[in-house]
Amino acid sequence: MHGTDSSNVLTPTQLNTLARGLLEDTFPNVVVEGELGNVSRPASGHLYFTLKDARAQVRCALFKPKSQWLRFAPRDGLLVRARGRVTLYEARGDYQLILDSLEEAGEGALRRAFDALKARLQAEGLFDADRKRPLPAYPRRIGVITSPSGAAVRDVLSVLARRWPLVEVEVLPVPVQGAEAPPRIVAMLERAGASGRYDALLLARGGGSLEDLWAFNDETLARAVAACPVPIVSAIGHETDFSLTDFAADVRAPTPSVAAELLVPDRMEAATRVRRLQRHVDEAQLRAMQQRFQRLDRAALRLQAQRPEARLAALRRRQDEALRCLNLAMRQRLQRDEARLRHAGAVLRTTSPQRRLTQLRERLAALAPRPQSALARRLQREALHLRGLARSLEAVSPLATIARGYSILQRKDGGIVRSVLDARPGEPLDARLADGNLRVRVESASD
Repeated sequence: MHGTDSSNVLTPTQLNTLARGLLEDTFPNVVVEGELGNVSRPASGHLYFTLKDARAQVRCALFKPKSQWLRFAPRDGLLVRARGRVTLYEARGDYQLILDSLEEAGEGALRRAFDALKARLQAEGLFDADRKRPLPAYPRRIGVITSPSGAAVRDVLSVLARRWPLVEVEVLPVPVQGAEAPPRIVAMLERAGASGRYDALLLARGGGSLEDLWAFNDETLARAVAACPVPIVSAIGHETDFSLTDFAADVRAPTPSVAAELLVPDRMEAATRVRRLQRHVDEAQLRAMQQRFQRLDRAALRLQAQRPEARLAALRRRQDEALRCLNLAMRQRLQRDEARLRHAGAVLRTTSPQRRLTQLRERLAALAPRPQSALARRLQREALHLRGLARSLEAVSPLATIARGYSILQRKDGGIVRSVLDARPGEPLDARLADGNLRVRVESASD
């Protein structure tokens, strides 16, 4: 047997102490990512667990008070990222990690990044409600920015075709997952907004994990959505999923199908509304026509009470009387002139005939136009008065109304049809127009 130097013999405590110092000097600060297992939190408040992957595991300890500052509840199976130093528990010779911090990895880290970016963009006013634009009531063309092979685009196209077949839909294909998705979506948004072709845009993707939807939490994409000149509806994931594009868009929809419903009206509701409006228009036209007939009846009664034929006859009699008086006055004037001429002839016999004859001729020439001028002025005044009366009669005459394009419906007995209730299907009627009468027959009557 070989001899052994007692100075090189170590006790277990010494060995573990040397190993601990070696580990702590070599690995003073490490970051390890793995899955939690055997999570234990005793009454002391310390947290003990194992950190493992598919092929190995390591014991870990997070002592109080650091264990009380965690922002999540540790549980078995949760993916975490641990930061601390490698050491060795001398009493049992156990290799372990003494941790300074513990945080969620994977979705937890993404969630923290999401919250931080959301808070920064919100502080800039990127999500303010006053910058949101309303969607068009009846869009003519919609651009759908999504994957052309996903289930979301099929749902959107189906809903749009069912609700409003008049809308033109263009699928603008982009990747919706992965590192290349955000720049491709941004480029498509910029092209669609600059083209001027679309009344609205739909940014859609089906459901998935936070990692699957992470492309829509890109800061550049969120700013492009907010800056797009066309109203945008964002429908990313399921109802419980929220992305930064949802907050930056003008409208956020819980699913792509709901987004399609928000973008277009329902054709059945629109048809019902059109029928209701048409009924209101028909009723308004009927009321207006009834009011016109009532005014026409009142005008006819006033016209009958005023008896225009009798007034015209009286005016004609007055004109005839005026003409008779004028003729009588003219005859009397001529008789006086003849008497003066006879007197002048007698004077001529006693004075210079030639001079007196000249004077009489001049006086006769001066007096001759007076009766004709007076008669013409009187006739002109009477004609102006008659034209004024004719215009007044024409203003209230039903014939003037007919001349403007209206007609009066009469039965065979001469009664006027003032309402659809006055006409019976199959009944013949006379439609009086400006240039004659038409014989019409009622096919049906509806209110």
